[in-house]
Amino acid sequence: MVVSETMTAARMHTVGGELKLEKLPTPKPGDMDVLVRVKACGIVPNLGNILANWPTWFPHMPQPPLPAVFGLDPAGEIAAVGRQVHGLKPGDRVYVNPGRSCGTCRHCRRGDSISCKHYAFQGYFGFSEDALQTFADYPIGGLSEYTVAPASAIVKIPDNMTYEQAARLGYLGTVYSALKKANAGPGDTILVNGISGTLGIAAAIFGPAMGVKKILGTGRDRKLLEEVKALAPSRIEVFSIDDGSVTDFVMKHTDGEGVDAFLDCLGPGALHETFLQGLRSLRRGGIAVDIGAVMGPVAVDVHWLMDHNQRLYGSAWFTTQEGQEMADLVAAGAVNLSMLETQGRKLSEVNEAISGIAQRHGGFSNFVIYP
Repeated sequence: MVVSETMTAARMHTVGGELKLEKLPTPKPGDMDVLVRVKACGIVPNLGNILANWPTWFPHMPQPPLPAVFGLDPAGEIAAVGRQVHGLKPGDRVYVNPGRSCGTCRHCRRGDSISCKHYAFQGYFGFSEDALQTFADYPIGGLSEYTVAPASAIVKIPDNMTYEQAARLGYLGTVYSALKKANAGPGDTILVNGISGTLGIAAAIFGPAMGVKKILGTGRDRKLLEEVKALAPSRIEVFSIDDGSVTDFVMKHTDGEGVDAFLDCLGPGALHETFLQGLRSLRRGGIAVDIGAVMGPVAVDVHWLMDHNQRLYGSAWFTTQEGQEMADLVAAGAVNLSMLETQGRKLSEVNEAISGIAQRHGGFSNFVIYP
C-alpha cells in the first residue's frame, strides 16, 4: 500500500480557535504500532464547546499541547504495520480505540490500563498532568489523513459495519463497558437516564443483545423516547422526566423492588435530583454506573448505599477487548447499527461541523468527518 510522505490534517493553534488545514509529515509507526488511513472520524455535537471551554471546565484534565490534531474516534484501514506487529496487516478494516496508557505501570500490567496515571485520549484530552507524556508519544488524532496507534488499541471491524458506524464505537463502548460493570444480563431490569441521547441510546442497542429483560429509559423529548422504545418495543419502557419522578416510574414497572442496575448518561448541567432519583430506584444489591459526567458535588447518602449493599461506579471509557466484543456482536448479527443516521462532512468543512450542529435527531444522529 502506497503511503505518501505528507498528509493533510486539521490543527488547532489557540484554545477555541479555528482548526487549520495543514500539510504535515505522515507519521511513522513504531515497532509495535500501526499506521491507519482514516476513513471516518466521529465527532460529538458539542465538540466546539468542549475545545473552547475545556481548560475552564476541567482544569485538572489537560488537552494536548498546541498546535494539536484532535479527533477522538477514527476508523479506517491499516496502511502499514511495525516490524513486531504480526496479527494485523495492511488493508485490515479497523477502529482505533483512543485510550492510551503507559503500558508498564502496575495498573497496566494487571490489565487495568484505564487506571494508569498517564491515561489519555489520543486526539482529545488527558486525565492528569502525567498524560502529557502520552500526548508526546501519540500526538496525532483522527482529524487527519493518517494516524499512528499501538497495535493493542486496534479493533478489527467486520464487513457489515461501515466506517461511519465504527466511528461511533467510542460512545457505544462507554455504555457497553458500563453494562458489563453492572453485570447486566439475562433476567435483569435496568434503568438508563438519558436513553435518547448520544450515550444512552447504546443501552437500547446492546442491552437486548446481552440478554437484558427490561430497559427503563428516561429523557425529556417524548417523541424521541418513543422512537427509542420502537427499537425493542416489548423490552423497552420510556418516561419523560417532565412527567414526574423517575423513582415512581421505576417502582411501577418493578413491583416496588427496583432495578438491578442504573446507568446515568446525563451530562454536565443535568439536574442532580434526576441522578439521585436513579440511585433511589435501585433494588437491594443493585449497581449504579455514572458515565454521563453530571457535574458538581452530589449529596449521596452513603449510609443508605451501605445498608442496601449497593455499589456506585464511575466508568470513564472501555477497553479494546470490549471494543472487539461489540464489533463481533455486529459481525454475528446480534446487533444492528443501521438506526444510526450519519451526517458526514469533509475535512475542509471541519470548523463548520464542530461550530454548531443544527440538525440533531437525538442519539440516532451520527456525526463524522471524512479526512
